[in-house]
Amino acid sequence: MSQVSSKRLEQMLPPDLKPKIPEDLETLLRKATSARRHLEKNRKDYPNKRDLALIESKIHRLSTYYHSKGRLPAEWAYKPVAASLK
Repeated sequence: MSQVSSKRLEQMLPPDLKPKIPEDLETLLRKATSARRHLEKNRKDYPNKRDLALIESKIHRLSTYYHSKGRLPAEWAYKPVAASLK
């Protein structure tokens, strides 16, 4: 399923069935968790450190956007330690 069709599907769902976290943000959270676990084993992997910084930057930008649109709860904030526990 493409990203466009999945977003359309999210728009067509009733509000009680919509996911609490938008799909693109959830995907970035999974990527950041994977990169963080990789860095725990490979501390000298500098390109991955850069990738993690870019992923976390995208997460912060998307979270501010979704806060302004009302798609995220007001108390939701990205915490790398909490994200890695999932």
